[in-house]
Amino acid sequence: MTDRYAVIGNPVDHSLSPRIHTVFATRTREDIEYGRLEAPRGDFTGVARHFFAHGGRGLNVTLPFKLDAWRWVDSHDDAATESGAVNTIVVEGSVKRGCNTDGIGLLRDLLDNLGWDLDGARTLVLGAGGAAQGIVESLKRAGVVDLTIANRTRTKAETLAARFGVAGAGLDDVGGGWDVVLNATAAGLSGIGGLVAPSVVSGSRCYDMLYALDGATPFCRWAADQGAREVSDGLGMLIEQAAEAFLLWRDVRPDTGGVAKMLRSGA
Repeated sequence: MTDRYAVIGNPVDHSLSPRIHTVFATRTREDIEYGRLEAPRGDFTGVARHFFAHGGRGLNVTLPFKLDAWRWVDSHDDAATESGAVNTIVVEGSVKRGCNTDGIGLLRDLLDNLGWDLDGARTLVLGAGGAAQGIVESLKRAGVVDLTIANRTRTKAETLAARFGVAGAGLDDVGGGWDVVLNATAAGLSGIGGLVAPSVVSGSRCYDMLYALDGATPFCRWAADQGAREVSDGLGMLIEQAAEAFLLWRDVRPDTGGVAKMLRSGA
């Protein structure tokens, strides 16, 4: 019997997750089908409950529902507990377990795929929502230093930063000198790239957790124009966190090699 999985979000019609998991299923010979669920904002619970009541075996959770998912599940893995956000839901009998694969997915892309050195790297995270929450502890374990969370609403950044024992600031308050700048905001979906002063990204490695298959994301394009040392979008992170979710669901980790190139080529 084919097991059903899906990604839930709003919007979700652009999601590459079905293509990625179809590749994983083929490579591992696992019998699954994977679709998209667009939940109305404010009704994550109703859509998720209906999916599982009708045989669904697992969900990936994307914007804006990672915090809703954390509140809805019955239990959490360590990564979800640390972050307070859920991006993967696993069925274990009658229990829905919330997991978070964002942190490990990000590190696999930064360290293994891109070869960036995070040990001792002064690191700035832009944004204080669910995406940021899912990566802070992983970055700390990777050895970054002077980790700072900056957000348009300074108090929100300071609240999240206090939870993780790091610094918080407003977007207008941060200066330059960063080794790594990570954009965990959704501003790029509105075409916005310049979130901070140009000096913040000049000479830095800049990473956007959003991705673009054709061209660069607004943040990557803007950062490159301001003299960033290197830029990358989040396609690799998307693939790597999906592989970790697949492992949680199917007990096998798929090979991710060549998947990004395949997606960018339209294959």
